[in-house]
Amino acid sequence: MKKLEYLLAEAGVVPVLVIEQLAQAVPLARSLQAAGMKVVEVTLRGEHGLQAIAAIKAALPELVVGAGSIVRPEHLLAAKDAGAEFMVSPGSTTALVDLALELDLPYLPGVATVSEAMALAGRGFTLLKLFPAEAIGGVALLKAIAGPLPGLRFCPTGGIGPNNLGDYLALDNVACVGGSWMVDKQLLATQDWAAIEALASAALRLPRA
Repeated sequence: MKKLEYLLAEAGVVPVLVIEQLAQAVPLARSLQAAGMKVVEVTLRGEHGLQAIAAIKAALPELVVGAGSIVRPEHLLAAKDAGAEFMVSPGSTTALVDLALELDLPYLPGVATVSEAMALAGRGFTLLKLFPAEAIGGVALLKAIAGPLPGLRFCPTGGIGPNNLGDYLALDNVACVGGSWMVDKQLLATQDWAAIEALASAALRLPRA
């Protein structure tokens, strides 16, 4: 678990990708890597998620590729088989947590409340996804829970973009942020890889705490 925390903290910003056309997976990942991104999360929301993970890892082995939108235990197993190096859930269930711990998988469970965070901390998780971050309090929430939950760090996702990214990254209890704003749908549709690279590069230039 600590290795995953260090990895994501070093990355700072994790692009969250929904791959609707498999042919776009590798060029998209290549443009993000060219911008300086070290980690990407490929969600399983699209039908090509698992194939995209395998394709990106084969083409860009030095890029760390995770699997997102993990909501069932079989997703964990399928993502592992596809080559995912970490797994992310919007929330968590006992079955997911049990399997991740049993197989020693690098797993980032999602939380939306202090009680959920405390429960997962009790199972040994010190890095948690906060989702949907902006909708449930965002920066103000993270500041409020920093005192009572000093041993936890978060990867907020949901509603984060250029206008508030710096506010999140300035918090000590934020290890990284996740988002898809740099993968604009219109830019993706026109395969404007240079524009996507520029957006990703801009995100990495924001100062950290």
